[in-house]
Amino acid sequence: MRVSREQVAENRRRILEAAGRLFREHGFEAVTVAEIMQAAGLTHGGFYGYFASKDELFAGALADVLAKRPAPSGDLATYAAGYLSRRHRDNRAGGCPVAALAGETIRLPGGARTEMTTGLKRQIERLSRIAPGETAAQKRQAAIGGWAAMVGAMIMARVSDDPALSGEILDQTHAWLEHQGKHDAQREVQPSASKVN
Repeated sequence: MRVSREQVAENRRRILEAAGRLFREHGFEAVTVAEIMQAAGLTHGGFYGYFASKDELFAGALADVLAKRPAPSGDLATYAAGYLSRRHRDNRAGGCPVAALAGETIRLPGGARTEMTTGLKRQIERLSRIAPGETAAQKRQAAIGGWAAMVGAMIMARVSDDPALSGEILDQTHAWLEHQGKHDAQREVQPSASKVN
Protein backbone atom coordinates (compact mmCIF):
# COMPACT_ATOMS: atom_id res chain seq x y z
CA MET A 1 0.00 0.00 0.00
CA ARG A 2 1.40 3.37 -1.05
CA VAL A 3 1.72 6.07 1.62
CA SER A 4 0.62 9.62 0.77
CA ARG A 5 3.06 12.52 0.81
CA GLU A 6 1.21 13.94 3.80
CA GLN A 7 1.59 10.67 5.69
CA VAL A 8 5.30 10.47 4.81
CA ALA A 9 5.79 14.02 6.15
CA GLU A 10 3.81 13.18 9.30
CA ASN A 11 5.81 9.99 9.88
CA ARG A 12 9.08 11.86 9.43
CA ARG A 13 7.91 14.52 11.91
CA ARG A 14 7.04 11.81 14.45
CA ILE A 15 10.42 10.12 14.01
CA LEU A 16 12.29 13.41 14.46
CA GLU A 17 10.23 14.31 17.52
CA ALA A 18 10.76 10.90 19.15
CA ALA A 19 14.47 10.96 18.32
CA GLY A 20 14.87 14.46 19.74
CA ARG A 21 13.31 13.42 23.04
CA LEU A 22 15.15 10.10 23.33
CA PHE A 23 18.55 11.45 22.31
CA ARG A 24 18.28 14.28 24.86
CA GLU A 25 17.15 11.92 27.58
CA HIS A 26 19.55 9.01 27.02
CA GLY A 27 22.25 10.12 24.58
CA PHE A 28 23.16 9.06 21.06
CA GLU A 29 24.81 5.73 21.84
CA ALA A 30 22.20 4.53 24.34
CA VAL A 31 19.24 4.87 21.97
CA THR A 32 18.59 2.39 19.17
CA VAL A 33 16.80 3.03 15.90
CA ALA A 34 14.25 0.39 16.94
CA GLU A 35 13.46 2.31 20.13
CA ILE A 36 13.02 5.54 18.20
CA MET A 37 10.71 3.94 15.67
CA GLN A 38 8.68 2.31 18.44
CA ALA A 39 8.37 5.66 20.24
CA ALA A 40 7.18 7.17 16.95
CA GLY A 41 4.59 4.42 16.59
CA LEU A 42 6.21 3.00 13.46
CA THR A 43 7.91 -0.26 12.51
CA HIS A 44 11.67 -0.59 12.64
CA GLY A 45 11.80 -1.81 9.05
CA GLY A 46 10.50 1.49 7.73
CA PHE A 47 13.36 3.57 9.14
CA TYR A 48 15.55 3.53 6.02
CA GLY A 49 12.71 4.92 3.95
CA TYR A 50 13.20 8.15 5.91
CA PHE A 51 16.89 8.30 6.89
CA ALA A 52 20.07 6.74 5.51
CA SER A 53 21.64 6.21 8.93
CA LYS A 54 21.33 6.89 12.64
CA ASP A 55 23.90 9.70 12.20
CA GLU A 56 21.66 11.36 9.62
CA LEU A 57 18.69 11.00 11.98
CA PHE A 58 20.68 12.57 14.81
CA ALA A 59 21.57 15.56 12.63
CA GLY A 60 17.94 15.87 11.53
CA ALA A 61 16.65 15.60 15.10
CA LEU A 62 19.12 18.27 16.23
CA ALA A 63 18.03 20.60 13.43
CA ASP A 64 14.38 19.98 14.29
CA VAL A 65 14.64 20.54 18.03
CA LEU A 66 16.96 23.54 17.72
CA ALA A 67 14.61 25.20 15.21
CA LYS A 68 11.62 24.66 17.50
CA ARG A 69 13.19 26.33 20.54
CA PRO A 70 11.07 29.37 21.40
CA ALA A 71 12.66 32.79 21.02
CA PRO A 72 13.74 34.23 24.38
CA SER A 73 11.70 37.11 25.69
CA GLY A 74 12.14 39.71 28.40
CA ASP A 75 15.77 40.34 29.27
CA LEU A 76 18.74 38.02 29.67
CA ALA A 77 18.29 37.72 33.45
CA THR A 78 14.64 36.68 33.01
CA TYR A 79 15.62 34.11 30.41
CA ALA A 80 18.39 32.82 32.68
CA ALA A 81 15.93 32.37 35.56
CA GLY A 82 13.85 29.95 33.50
CA TYR A 83 16.82 28.22 31.91
CA LEU A 84 18.61 27.70 35.23
CA SER A 85 15.54 26.28 36.96
CA ARG A 86 15.35 22.88 38.61
CA ARG A 87 12.42 22.05 36.34
CA HIS A 88 14.62 22.52 33.28
CA ARG A 89 17.47 20.57 34.89
CA ASP A 90 15.16 17.63 35.56
CA ASN A 91 13.56 17.66 32.09
CA ARG A 92 16.44 16.41 29.95
CA ALA A 93 14.11 14.94 27.31
CA GLY A 94 12.34 18.27 26.75
CA GLY A 95 15.14 20.62 27.71
CA CYS A 96 17.96 22.40 25.97
CA PRO A 97 19.54 20.27 23.23
CA VAL A 98 22.84 22.10 23.55
CA ALA A 99 23.26 21.17 27.22
CA ALA A 100 22.08 17.62 26.54
CA LEU A 101 23.91 16.82 23.31
CA ALA A 102 26.87 19.15 22.71
CA GLY A 103 29.39 16.70 24.17
CA GLU A 104 28.16 13.91 21.93
CA THR A 105 27.88 16.10 18.85
CA ILE A 106 31.62 16.81 18.98
CA ARG A 107 32.30 13.13 18.26
CA LEU A 108 29.85 12.70 15.39
CA PRO A 109 30.20 13.37 11.65
CA GLY A 110 29.89 16.83 10.14
CA GLY A 111 26.12 16.94 9.68
CA ALA A 112 25.41 16.98 13.40
CA ARG A 113 28.08 19.58 14.09
CA THR A 114 26.77 21.75 11.27
CA GLU A 115 23.26 21.65 12.73
CA MET A 116 24.55 22.41 16.24
CA THR A 117 26.57 25.34 14.87
CA THR A 118 23.50 26.70 13.08
CA GLY A 119 21.53 26.40 16.32
CA LEU A 120 24.26 28.15 18.32
CA LYS A 121 24.38 31.04 15.86
CA ARG A 122 20.59 31.40 15.96
CA GLN A 123 20.51 31.39 19.77
CA ILE A 124 23.34 33.92 20.05
CA GLU A 125 21.50 36.26 17.67
CA ARG A 126 18.28 35.88 19.67
CA LEU A 127 20.00 36.44 23.01
CA SER A 128 21.87 39.45 21.62
CA ARG A 129 18.48 41.15 21.18
CA ILE A 130 17.70 40.88 24.92
CA ALA A 131 21.22 41.13 26.37
CA PRO A 132 22.47 44.22 28.20
CA GLY A 133 24.88 46.59 26.46
CA GLU A 134 24.95 49.86 24.57
CA THR A 135 26.42 48.59 21.32
CA ALA A 136 25.76 45.52 19.20
CA ALA A 137 29.23 44.22 20.09
CA GLN A 138 28.56 44.60 23.83
CA LYS A 139 25.18 42.88 23.50
CA ARG A 140 26.74 40.01 21.53
CA GLN A 141 29.49 39.61 24.12
CA ALA A 142 26.92 39.50 26.94
CA ALA A 143 24.81 37.02 24.97
CA ILE A 144 27.73 34.66 24.32
CA GLY A 145 29.08 34.92 27.86
CA GLY A 146 25.65 34.51 29.42
CA TRP A 147 24.69 31.60 27.17
CA ALA A 148 28.01 29.84 27.81
CA ALA A 149 27.52 30.26 31.57
CA MET A 150 23.96 28.93 31.42
CA VAL A 151 24.80 25.88 29.32
CA GLY A 152 27.89 25.10 31.39
CA ALA A 153 25.92 25.43 34.61
CA MET A 154 23.16 23.17 33.30
CA ILE A 155 25.67 20.48 32.34
CA MET A 156 27.38 20.71 35.75
CA ALA A 157 24.06 20.67 37.61
CA ARG A 158 22.87 17.60 35.71
CA VAL A 159 26.13 15.67 36.14
CA SER A 160 26.27 16.20 39.91
CA ASP A 161 24.81 13.43 42.07
CA ASP A 162 24.69 15.86 45.02
CA PRO A 163 21.29 17.63 44.93
CA ALA A 164 22.53 20.49 47.11
CA LEU A 165 25.52 21.18 44.88
CA SER A 166 23.38 20.84 41.75
CA GLY A 167 20.93 23.46 43.02
CA GLU A 168 23.74 25.71 44.18
CA ILE A 169 25.34 25.67 40.73
CA LEU A 170 22.06 26.80 39.17
CA ASP A 171 21.37 29.46 41.81
CA GLN A 172 24.88 30.90 41.89
CA THR A 173 25.15 31.05 38.10
CA HIS A 174 21.82 32.89 37.96
CA ALA A 175 22.96 35.29 40.69
CA TRP A 176 26.24 35.90 38.86
CA LEU A 177 24.43 36.62 35.60
CA GLU A 178 22.07 39.03 37.36
CA HIS A 179 25.07 40.80 38.88
CA GLN A 180 26.70 41.07 35.44
CA GLY A 181 23.49 42.57 34.04
CA LYS A 182 23.27 45.14 36.85
CA HIS A 183 26.96 45.98 36.47
CA ASP A 184 26.49 46.50 32.73
CA ALA A 185 23.40 48.65 33.34
CA GLN A 186 25.36 50.86 35.76
CA ARG A 187 28.13 51.30 33.19
CA GLU A 188 25.52 52.35 30.61
CA VAL A 189 24.03 54.98 32.94
CA GLN A 190 27.32 56.49 34.20
CA PRO A 191 28.75 57.64 30.84
CA SER A 192 25.48 59.21 29.79
CA ALA A 193 25.19 60.98 33.17
CA SER A 194 28.70 62.41 32.82
CA LYS A 195 27.87 63.73 29.36
CA VAL A 196 24.97 65.72 30.84
CA ASN A 197 27.24 67.39 33.45
